[in-house]
Amino acid sequence: MLDNIRAHSLVVTRVAQVLLTALANSTKTNCPLPAKNLVLAGALLHDIAKTPCLENSCDHARQGRDICLELGYPEVAEVVREHVILTKFSPKRYNEGYFLAKELVYYADKRVRHDEIVSLEERLDYILERYGNNDPIRHCLIKENFDKCKQLETFLFFSADMKTEALPEAVAGNNFTTQSSL
Repeated sequence: MLDNIRAHSLVVTRVAQVLLTALANSTKTNCPLPAKNLVLAGALLHDIAKTPCLENSCDHARQGRDICLELGYPEVAEVVREHVILTKFSPKRYNEGYFLAKELVYYADKRVRHDEIVSLEERLDYILERYGNNDPIRHCLIKENFDKCKQLETFLFFSADMKTEALPEAVAGNNFTTQSSL
């Protein structure tokens, strides 16, 4: 894994951990939370296949899922597979404050450009420029995906009783280390 992808993955993990902690401490949700180890493992490994896919243009989410399956981690595999696009988007469930590990990792990934926490709008602009290929259809699909992410963000931060702009500071104050958290 390239150093910049490793750095990105560590920040995504910190974001996911902060969100999970905020949900756990919130009085606005009484639903069970996803397992911490699943969220953190999925966040750490979400781009496990990104480096080889840069060279041969493969689907890094699918390849990452396959790697996790081969290693015997089917739950992590599904989190990795859906970190780019959620296949089953269920806002109705969000009204109840119920979130899945793959949704936390998906959202955390969308908030991190390289190793910097940014707004969804900033991340969207970057993804359109980097992966949009000046293709209007591709741009439309990317924007639709981000519209889902914006809906998820609204429910997630309401349930976590947190403001979206507070995320960078919360992550900066987080004492995350890979050794102690997994």
